[in-house]
Amino acid sequence: MKKIVLLAALMGMTLIACTDKNQAKTEEGMTTLNLTQEWDKVFPLSEKVNHRKVTFETQYGLTLAADLYEPKDAQGKLAAIAVSGPFGAVKEQSSGLYAMRMAERGFVALAFDPSYTGESSGEPRRTASPDINTEDFMAAVDYLSQLENVDAEKIGIIGVCGWGGIALNEAAADTRIKATVASTMYDMTRVSGNGYYDSEDNEEARHTAREARSKQRLTAPEAMGGGVVNPLPADAPQFVKDYHDYYITPRGYHKRSGNSNDGWRVIGTQAYANARFLYYINEIRSAVLVMHGEKAHSRYFGEAAYHYMVDGKAEGYNTIGKPNPVPENKQLLIIPDASHCDLYDGGWTEGAGKGESKNLIPWDKLAEFFGNYLK
Repeated sequence: MKKIVLLAALMGMTLIACTDKNQAKTEEGMTTLNLTQEWDKVFPLSEKVNHRKVTFETQYGLTLAADLYEPKDAQGKLAAIAVSGPFGAVKEQSSGLYAMRMAERGFVALAFDPSYTGESSGEPRRTASPDINTEDFMAAVDYLSQLENVDAEKIGIIGVCGWGGIALNEAAADTRIKATVASTMYDMTRVSGNGYYDSEDNEEARHTAREARSKQRLTAPEAMGGGVVNPLPADAPQFVKDYHDYYITPRGYHKRSGNSNDGWRVIGTQAYANARFLYYINEIRSAVLVMHGEKAHSRYFGEAAYHYMVDGKAEGYNTIGKPNPVPENKQLLIIPDASHCDLYDGGWTEGAGKGESKNLIPWDKLAEFFGNYLK
């Protein structure tokens, strides 16, 4: 039972449901999206920002839906930040909160739904691709770079949970990125191929998993699984309870979020299991802040990624590379007493969004980081 719960929780961080009614083709073949216009986030709109829905195209011909947050009464060209994640969530959840908080602090901030996810286009729904998801971030940077009130030389990104690993992959590929934050990150390629804590990091385990996914493509390619376990088994690990507390309760539930509902296509992360995202992160010259909770079950992902990025080697990495040429702008920030999901929205004293907010996300620290490197 415990292993099933662990695997379900892991894969619950994959992709999102969205009805076909949300997208249609124009005569020119471009995708138009039917976006929800009413405020439907899991957090209230700040009085300090302006908000509007926007769309933009990727180089794969997909149309992404996003929320653009801008500081009120701001003048001139501003620094900008693109945000996405967690893996399996939508912009109405954690990424939107991050974007809004950064806009409160003077940045133009964009929270987007990845391809095949939420209100964004793409068929079949609820699937993923290492290349396409990295391109999603690149396309977001394209969009921000063309806004009249954005300085194209001052753009950063934030990736939450599984999108923290994607953000590092994007930073390694795209020199337009001047600063990156990976918050409570997962390396989805590592965990998909090696299992939790690398417990299945062997050829036999990977072969068994590959066989299952390969057969799934012919028997039921549209079959879905994962999502957050609901109802919770009595013996569920604490981090699974934490996921449930965020995604299933009013604290973070959203109808378009796969993690809040029935998950993703079972074969939707097949390519992730056979790839490794972070091979070149030891060559990232731009600034990076890896932020993790002290008590997060996922902490080992962030710490290993940080040490590989700086030193060129780390536990859990078979590759040994050269030390980073610019280590002085790399930071590892461990938040005392914080769990994995506490860094989705700051955490709550009594869970399920009840009690008082623990305010564990250091918004001003993030703003200071971006302010220092988006000059």
